[in-house]
Amino acid sequence: MEELLRQAAFGDDPAAGRLLRAKAARGSGRVRLLAGIVAGAEGRYAAAATLFQQLRGGADRVVAAHAMAAFAAHRRQLGGHAAAMTFDGLAVAYATTELGKSAAGDPDGLDAAGALADGLLGLAADSLGLGRLRAARLLRDRALTGISGMEEGAWRGRIRAGWVGAEIELAAGNAAAALAPAREAAALAKERGAVRHGIKSDLVLGAALAAAGASADREKALDLVRNARLAAEKYELRSLIWPAALISADLLPANGELYRSRADTVLHAVLLRADPGGRRLARESPWVPV
Repeated sequence: MEELLRQAAFGDDPAAGRLLRAKAARGSGRVRLLAGIVAGAEGRYAAAATLFQQLRGGADRVVAAHAMAAFAAHRRQLGGHAAAMTFDGLAVAYATTELGKSAAGDPDGLDAAGALADGLLGLAADSLGLGRLRAARLLRDRALTGISGMEEGAWRGRIRAGWVGAEIELAAGNAAAALAPAREAAALAKERGAVRHGIKSDLVLGAALAAAGASADREKALDLVRNARLAAEKYELRSLIWPAALISADLLPANGELYRSRADTVLHAVLLRADPGGRRLARESPWVPV
C-alpha cells in the first residue's frame, strides 16, 4: 500500500493510490501521511485535514512534522498564508528535534531533514504570499543549505525550492531571474518522473516565460501551461486544475471567460470537499477567486 501511495504522491501515476483511501485511513503513520498528500492533490482537503490532525499528536514526530508541512501547504493553496505559517512553524520545530536521531534517509525526503526543508520552504512561500520578500529569500536560502547536505531524497526539496525561487523573482518583478530556478525545477521533475511535481513545475515555468515577454517564450509558455492543465485534468488533480485554468485565462484572453468558468467550477468542487476552516480562509483570501 505504501509503495502505491508513494507512486501517487511522488511518482508517475497520481491515480495509483485512489482506491486505497479507505484502507489507508487505518494504516501506519507513513501510509496515512501519504494518503493525506494524495487527497490534498485531488482537492479533498477535509479528508486530508482529518488524517494530518491525527498524525500531529502521534508518537512519530518526523511523520508529524511532514503532516504539518503538508497541512500548511493545503492552507496556502486555499489562500491562507498567515494560517499556514503556524503549521509550517510546527513542522520546523518537530523536525529540528528529530535531526540526527536516525541515520536512515528516505528516497523521497520523508525524513527529519526533508521535513525541515519542507517547513522552511513553506515559511518562505507563506512570507511571499504576505508580501515579505526579504524574509522569503532568507528562508529559502536557509532551506537550500539543508537540502545541499541531504544524502538522500533531496530531489523534492530542490524542486520546491525552484518553485519558491521563481515565485520570489516574479513577485519582485525580475521575470528573467525567475527562469533559472523554474527551469531547474521542471527539468528535475521530468528526470524523476514525478508527474504531479512536473505539472506544478510547468505551470511555474510557463508563468515565468510569459512574464519574461519574448514572443518565443510566450509560445513556449502556452504549450507548457496547456499540457500541464490537460495532465491535471487527466489525473483529476483539482488543486492544480483551477490555478492552471486561471493562468490559461491570463495567457489567452480571447478564451478567458471559458477558462475562468472552468476554474470556478473546479474551485467550487474543491471548497465543497474542504473543512470549514479551509472554506473560511478561501473566502477571506485575496488570492482565491471565490
